[in-house]
Amino acid sequence: MDWGPFLCSVVAARRTSTPVGGEERAGPQAVGPHDNRRMTAGYLWVKAFHIVFVASWFAALFYLPRLFVNLADVAPGSHAERERLLLMARRLYRFGGVLMVVALLLGLWLWLGWGVGAGQPWLFAKLALVVVAIAYYDGCRRLLRRFERGVNQHGGRWYRVYNELAVLLFAATVILVVVKPFAA
Repeated sequence: MDWGPFLCSVVAARRTSTPVGGEERAGPQAVGPHDNRRMTAGYLWVKAFHIVFVASWFAALFYLPRLFVNLADVAPGSHAERERLLLMARRLYRFGGVLMVVALLLGLWLWLGWGVGAGQPWLFAKLALVVVAIAYYDGCRRLLRRFERGVNQHGGRWYRVYNELAVLLFAATVILVVVKPFAA
């Protein structure tokens, strides 16, 4: 699908509007971020599901390193406990991957379908944090593979610190989306 004409029409629609009095105004001030004309029911549903899936994906990012803490602290002779924790971590990693893909697709839909944040510096910063979150998730995969091979190189304390990185990443992302500190 060629997105060019579609995106041009979205941007053009955002730059002009007809106020209640009927006179046409042009410019970015015509349609603000809180203009209800832009907030169709479809937009609000996609936005709501995007928030739900992002929060769910981050819940997996919060809990997966916590499982690593428990795995790192398992006594050497506790084979059953280790296998149970590995099974939980594998399942959570797979489920988190599904959540991540759906969250990313819904985010792309908001961006390309409704032009949310198009050309705004805060969106570029958010996209950079999304890339960091994906890299963090891939880092979890690598750590899980090390546990599966029995070659863990870190203690429980290291995983506790690693676990907090996801919280900071989530907080920074939410602040960018809500506050929009670099809004033009």
